[in-house]
Amino acid sequence: MEQGNLQRGPQGPLFFYNLYTRYNKKMNINIKTHAIALTFAVIAFTASSALSANSTDGIVRIKSANSVTTTINKLENILIKKGMTIFKRVDHTAGAKKVGLQLRPTELLIFGNPKVGTPLMLCSQTAALDLPQKALAYEDKTGQVWLTYNDPAYMAKRHDTQDCEKAIQKVTKALAKFSKIATE
Repeated sequence: MEQGNLQRGPQGPLFFYNLYTRYNKKMNINIKTHAIALTFAVIAFTASSALSANSTDGIVRIKSANSVTTTINKLENILIKKGMTIFKRVDHTAGAKKVGLQLRPTELLIFGNPKVGTPLMLCSQTAALDLPQKALAYEDKTGQVWLTYNDPAYMAKRHDTQDCEKAIQKVTKALAKFSKIATE
């Protein structure tokens, strides 16, 4: 490393370079190991930005590569294939237009299955307030389409479900799988 104008004191780049070099020699770690670790960190960060459950509001948000309508169509198709009942599809944009208002593309899908929802309600009947499940696809002000739904773990906490972890995990995995298909 060229040492021309670099500071040698505790705040200078050479200090950190020398510290880093000594640490790596002492710990027998090479630069390749750090590069691999950094790569995994970047991948994890990227994945978490594409799929996120906000712990404060309980909403899972997934970026979609499709339009709002295509996202909901794909979700509806996979849900039907998996034996879910589609209770209602709501086009909020069309509703807004009927009353003379403009709303970016926004569609809601209400769906469920008693085999999945009933065990949750047996854990806590107030869970029925959040069932059947809903998924919302919308276009934000930047033009990005999102698919969102209520985080089952958040719902379980909200309704103080007891001994229902298996059912919650099953719903969580299924929604993540279906959402991935709808947003690709």
